[in-house]
Amino acid sequence: MKASAAAAGTIILSSVTRPFSMLLIASDPPPEEGPWWGIGIDITKCIGCGLCARGCKMENSVPDEPFYFRTWVEQYTILNNGEVKIESPNGGIDGFTQSVPDEEIFKTFFVPKMCNHCEKSPCTQVCPVGATYESPEGISLVDQTYCIGCGYCVQACPYGCRYLHPEKKVVDKCTLCYHRLEKGLVPVCMEVCPSKARIYGNLKDRDSELVQFLREHDYQVLKPHLNTGSKLFYNALTAEVS
Repeated sequence: MKASAAAAGTIILSSVTRPFSMLLIASDPPPEEGPWWGIGIDITKCIGCGLCARGCKMENSVPDEPFYFRTWVEQYTILNNGEVKIESPNGGIDGFTQSVPDEEIFKTFFVPKMCNHCEKSPCTQVCPVGATYESPEGISLVDQTYCIGCGYCVQACPYGCRYLHPEKKVVDKCTLCYHRLEKGLVPVCMEVCPSKARIYGNLKDRDSELVQFLREHDYQVLKPHLNTGSKLFYNALTAEVS
C-alpha cells in the first residue's frame, strides 16, 4: 500500500492559484488571515546544552521540580549491539554526561521535545469544558480559568507535552511563548539556543525561515501515523526517536 504524501512529511500545495497560502500537512486549510505558526528543529545542530529548557522554566514560571517541563531535551545513544538508550536527566537543563563507554557507542544525538501544536490535536478533542483550544495563529493553548484539572488532555497527548501544575491544579504546557509572539518577540527557547537548532515561522509565507527550512531539509514529524497535523518538523529524525 502506498503511503500518503502527508504521512511521509511531504508538502501538499492545495491550490495552483494560491501556492503556499494553503499549505497542508495532514491538516485542514489554515485561516485566511494572519500567520499560521509552525516550528522547525534541526537535530544535527542540537548540542544538548539545555539552555532551551532552562530558559523556558524561567520565562514561564514552570515548577522547579525535575518532572515539570514545557520543553526538554533527550539524549539518544545507539549502542553497537543495536540497543537504544534514552536519557533526559532533569529534562537536560544541566546538560548531559555520557553514561556509556565510547567503545560501545555506535552513534549518539540530542532531540529537543515540545508541544507539536497539532492542527488536529487529540488534547483539544477530549477536553470536556473547552479549556484547551487553538488560537487563530495555530497555537495550542489552555485557558486555565476554565480548566478543571481532569487530566484528560494530559493522557490524550501522544507526545507527552502536558502536565498538571502541582500548585494551580490546572493543565500547563508550551504556548510557543504566545505572550512574546504577540509583542513580536521570539520564543525564549529559540532566543537562547546557541546553535540555532530551533526556529519558528509562518507556514503560509513562502519566504519565512521555516518554509525555507522545509525546502532545504528532509524533514519528518513525530508519529505521523496518528495524523494529528503536527506543526513541529524535525530535520534528521530517525526511527529510534518516538
